[in-house]
Formats: sequence, structure tokens, C-alpha cells
Amino acid sequence: MHTSCERSGMSLMKREQCAKLRGGKLDPKYTYQMISTAGTVGKWKAMARPSLPSSLDSRLPGISREVLSVSMEPKYQCQQCKDILRKPFQAQCGHRFCVFCFKQLTSSGPIPCETCRAEGIFEEAMSMLNIAVAFPDNAARREIDSLPAKCRNDGCSWSGTLKEYEGQHEGRCDFERVKCEACQALILVSEKDRHNERECEARTLNCKYCKVAFNFKEIKAHDEICQKFPMQCKDCGKKKIPREKFQEHIKSCAKSKSACQFSEIGCRAVVDNGKQQEHEQTSVMEHLRLMLGALSSVRLRAEGAGEWQEDSGLGLYRGPEDAPPAGAHAVAPNAGRGGGPGVQQKVTALENIVCVLNREVERSALTMEALSRQHRLDQEKIENLANKVRQLERTLTMRDLQLADSEQSLRELQFCTHDGVFIWKIADFSRRRQDAVGGRAPAMFSPAFYSSKYGYKMCLRLYLNGDGTGRGTHLSLFFVVMRGKYDALLKWPFSQKVTLMLLDQNNREHIIDAFRPDVSSTSFQRPISEMNIASGCPLFCPLAKLAGKSSYLRDDTIFIKAIVDLTGL
Repeated sequence: MHTSCERSGMSLMKREQCAKLRGGKLDPKYTYQMISTAGTVGKWKAMARPSLPSSLDSRLPGISREVLSVSMEPKYQCQQCKDILRKPFQAQCGHRFCVFCFKQLTSSGPIPCETCRAEGIFEEAMSMLNIAVAFPDNAARREIDSLPAKCRNDGCSWSGTLKEYEGQHEGRCDFERVKCEACQALILVSEKDRHNERECEARTLNCKYCKVAFNFKEIKAHDEICQKFPMQCKDCGKKKIPREKFQEHIKSCAKSKSACQFSEIGCRAVVDNGKQQEHEQTSVMEHLRLMLGALSSVRLRAEGAGEWQEDSGLGLYRGPEDAPPAGAHAVAPNAGRGGGPGVQQKVTALENIVCVLNREVERSALTMEALSRQHRLDQEKIENLANKVRQLERTLTMRDLQLADSEQSLRELQFCTHDGVFIWKIADFSRRRQDAVGGRAPAMFSPAFYSSKYGYKMCLRLYLNGDGTGRGTHLSLFFVVMRGKYDALLKWPFSQKVTLMLLDQNNREHIIDAFRPDVSSTSFQRPISEMNIASGCPLFCPLAKLAGKSSYLRDDTIFIKAIVDLTGL
């Protein structure tokens, strides 16, 4: 007969053979004791560790809950990120954190544990998060590594343990979708390279002609202005002419057509650049006639009686009939500014137009102000509605938590006892054992039971495929002290004798094991987390006794009984 504590980084506990089997029955001269780890823990606390070992370094927070194939137990949850613990680290107050989250929390030095505050167990000395006295929780890590996991990505059928997921599948799944840093689109990891090179609308390209970097969306706009972009002359068919030299080519291209240089005086001929000189030689007489007509027109305008003068800052034509009488400039150089009645009418018309435009501008300004006011009101309404939505979401979350607590309490009331005696019925044994062998659910917890209505809260933990030295050969059964509502009124450490039994359903020969707690062990101190480290028998019952027509296994069901000696309570 052996006793053991679960292996845990929380206390590097040694195992010791405390009793012996004689004929399958207890020898009364042996008692069961747990090796104290207080000295070891004290040494750990005294050691100064300014940084974590490289093997525990992690740049990732907890693993998403969606990865688990079973519901997540609270003890596997990081108190900071609320996801599954990744490389769990345990503070001296007993709460667990991911190593990444713990490093972030303590990056500026020791800080109070907010979870202790929330649970109402804050103690000034113990409830401080300090990297120097925290330690890796190897027991929790092994349990978490063995939990069943599945890939949460649609289309992926991978399944295994959390350890395999973290080491072999996480971040490598071909069905995982990641956000493109450029266009923010969700894409498959397996298609990331192709997306970045060919499909991303926001990818950056380098122009293969001028080497300038630009966004893919601007490729057409860049092609329109790129000075090195190759162009083709439509007239001569020459290709790959840089845009910066295209105009020079057009001017020198023999087959390019351009207007005659006498087009300003009326020549409408459009000829090839190479034939401009020939056109000028053959059209000399026509060009001279056009030149003569242009000169005649200029002479007629020069001899006209009218002239252009500046009036009131406006370029208006003034005819001879509008000219002021001789000497008028000397008498009143500024009189009649604006010329005659025609000019005055034009000025009045312009003033009216300006007034109309001013009224339109004022009306537009008023409309814009009203729209701006309405926009502000709409924004305030939207903000108020958003606040109400957030408040409703918070209320709904609180209701969900309350409902979960109520369901948990109802389950406990349904199965719990208050006399220190508990019988645990485990049905569907074959399937549960296969889950344990496959690593999907290596351990299972019983409902809680109590020594009295206001007494100790306890439960059992069973490994159907064994744990530690009993793995694969024995049922391993452990006793767990849990945190209760009335712990402050109880005597600590827990020191009552515990008897564990696998019931013979023929009522002939039960398998019995018992031990008296080691009061120096952390397993029996007042709990500071949901439950203490389990303690019990890794070699509780050989699996061979459950094979064939076993009297312990009937209708695929076994019964386990726990008795807590209430003497002295």
C-alpha cells in the first residue's frame, strides 16, 4: 500500500512507502504520511530570480478555450487572460497565471493579486504577485498537456492533446485564418504567400520601369504619370518610347501629323512632319494670300474710330460718341467714372449678380450650420445607444455568471452529503476508461461532499488508467480538500482519518485503503484556491480485478465509497 501526492511544481514532494500490504489487507502498525515540503518552498521563496528560465519563456498568452474538447475546469484558467493556462506559473497566493501574463503583470515590480481581492481572501504578505517567489506549476502543466483538444478552424479535423496542439499544430494549421496586415482581409495561412504576392488589394509594388513604390490600387493612376512608362507611337508604330521622351518623338516622327505653322492665319492643312517643308514650298502663294488678308484686317482695326480704354477697372470698349468733350479731363478727371449709360448699366448688372451670389452664400452657410447641428445631435444619440448596448451586454454577462453559479450549486445539492460518508456511482465505465487510456480525460472529479453542514468540503479524484507509479496497471484514487464557505470556523490543518473503498457488489470483499493526513503537508492546509493538491493511493486497485466477470464491475458501473472519521470534530 502506498501513499502519494500528485506530482506538482507547486511542491517537489517526495513519495515514501508508508504502509505495506499483507495478504491484501492493511497492517495496522503502518500509518500513511506525506513528506513535508515547507523547507523546499521556503528555499524557493528565499531565492532571488529576477527573470524566468529560458525554457519557460513564452511570448503568447493563454490558449483559447475553444480548443478544448471538454468543458474547461476553473483551475485550468489563467486569472489574467481567462484562457487556458500556457506554461502555468503559480504565485505564492496559490493563483495560477500564464507565464506571459505573469511577466506582464510583474514587469514593473511586485503588485497585489486582484483575484485575491475579488475572492475576499487578500492577505498583505501572501497576496503579492512577485516573480522572485513564484514558481512553475508542473503538475498543472502536465494535467493541461493531457487534456483533449481539437482544432477550432473550420474544415480542420485535427484532434489530440493540448501538448500536441501547442507543439505541433498551433500556428501551423492550413485552415487557420489570419488577418492580412495590409488589407485587413481574413485569409488562410496556406494562401498567405499567394495573397501577399498576387491578390492583396493593398500590397505594395515597385514600378518595373521607374522603380518607384506605390499601392496596388494606384497601379493604373501610376501608369498614367510614370515618366518611364513605355508608349507606342500610333503613327510610326515604334514601341517602348518612355513617356518623358514621347513628345520629342512626336515632333521628330516622320509619320506623325501636325498642323501647318500658318494655321494661325487660316491654313487648315495637317501634314506629316517629314512633309512640312514640301507643303510650305507648294503652298507659298496660298500662305501669302492669307498673310495679306491678315495684314489688311489689322490695318482696318487700327484706322477705326473706336478705341479701348480702362473704365472703373473694367476693360470696356468706348466708341467716339462716348468720348468726353475737350478739356473734360482737366476739369473733372474722375467725373462720370464708368463712362456713359451703357457702362453704368453693366456695372449695375454686375452689382445685382454679386448681391444674388451673396444671398446664395448666406443661405448655404445657414443650411450647413443646420446640418452640422443635426449631425452633432445624431452623434450624441448614437453614443447614447452604444452606451445602452454596452450596459445591456454587461448585465447579460452578469446574468450568465449568476446562472452558471446557480447550476453549479444545484448540482452540488443534488449529490452532496453532510455526514462525512460519500458513495460515488460511476456509470459507463468502459467508455470513460477508453477516454482515460486515450488521454482525452485522464482524471475525473466526484461531486463535493461535507463532514457536516458547516464542515469541511471535500471530493475524490479518480484516474481510470492510473497515475504515476500506477499508470496503466491500477486505478489511482485521491482525496482532495476543497475551499468551503465555512473554512474560517474550522480547525486547520485537516487531520481526520480518511478511508477509501471500492465496493464489492456481492458485498463480500471490498477493496479498502486508509490513511491519516500529514498535517505538515500543503494538501491538508486551509485552501487558498478552489482545491488543494490531491493526496491518496496511486496503486489503489489493480485493473486486472475489473476484468472479466468482476464483482466490482456490474452493468458497466462501479461504486466508490469514502469515509471521513469525524472523531474530535
